[in-house]
Amino acid sequence: MDNITIKELTELSGDYDIIDIRGEDDFEYGHIAGAINVPADKIRKNPFLINKDRPAVIYCKSGTVSDTVSEELRNQGFNAISLDGGYYGWLRQRITGEDKSEDIRSSLRGEFEETIWKPFVKAVKEYELVCDGDRVAVCISGGKDSMLLANLFAELKRVSDINFEVTYLVMDPGYSPYNREVIETNAKMMNIPIQVFETDIFNSVYNVEKNPCYLCARMRRGHLYKNAMNAGCNKIALGHHYDDVIETILMGMIYGGQIQTMMPKLHSAHFKGMELIRPLYLVREEEIKRWRDHNDLYFIQCACRFTDTCSTCSPDRQVSKRMEIKMLIRELAEKNPEIEEKIFHSIENVNLDKVMQYKDRDGAHYIYGVDKA
Repeated sequence: MDNITIKELTELSGDYDIIDIRGEDDFEYGHIAGAINVPADKIRKNPFLINKDRPAVIYCKSGTVSDTVSEELRNQGFNAISLDGGYYGWLRQRITGEDKSEDIRSSLRGEFEETIWKPFVKAVKEYELVCDGDRVAVCISGGKDSMLLANLFAELKRVSDINFEVTYLVMDPGYSPYNREVIETNAKMMNIPIQVFETDIFNSVYNVEKNPCYLCARMRRGHLYKNAMNAGCNKIALGHHYDDVIETILMGMIYGGQIQTMMPKLHSAHFKGMELIRPLYLVREEEIKRWRDHNDLYFIQCACRFTDTCSTCSPDRQVSKRMEIKMLIRELAEKNPEIEEKIFHSIENVNLDKVMQYKDRDGAHYIYGVDKA
């Protein structure tokens, strides 16, 4: 047997391994219960990372790469079969669309009040992200962060004294049918009234050789601003969290040679009167994952339909660099548990007497320090 269906996998009994051949960042984001992560490039370099004495069910994102890898393994004497539909096929079977909104939002004011709800409210107040009269477009990509953000805004709208309106905006830049289905089914399950608009961004950047992912992100941001304005909104809310902030600080220093970070609030340079806000600014990613698992939720990560086969998502892309930074921070935190907090607050405590140069809208400025000896 060369392939196995999702239904057959759930009915399978006996001694076998489930091998997830996606990247480490994809695996960490979500995987089939009991799976072992051995990325495809590592298997090709050393097939014996897989136990040759046990049957192996191989899966990737959608079944494209796993077909090839399992065939290569069988040619080397392994008992390997590919999972039809891959992780997303399994995901679709797990999401029923049954309304779980009450339990999901109750968990925000119960189990996760201290770690998610209160940090969210603190960011909204401290950075003045939502004010009376605002119309906020919560931008939903379909991942865990934006789906949490949507539920937080639904709860904030219910209990807050702030007089604001919210629109839940989903952009379809050319999703495959199963990606779109997962997003719509999750929104239905959470009772989030999404508004979907379509673009052709994925096709536009598919053949771009230099920085296609960067171009895709810029185009998506522009479309979100435009459609939010058309919906009467003055702000777009994105799902970047605390860990994104500290990772961006280190990525800028190590890979970009600069000190910068994600800001909690930005004025748009090209869309007059529009602002970008990040209400999850103080929420830790580990808590978002706990909220996801506590409520038995499943989300997509990279919704690009070319991920399995396109060179734009090679191991050298920025996502992998971010994973390197995640691993570095974890290693540092083992020796200093306060390291993440120190990195976060470092960007708030810039001492201009101790830097050689800084830049603003007027250009570069060189600094002469003061010797206090």
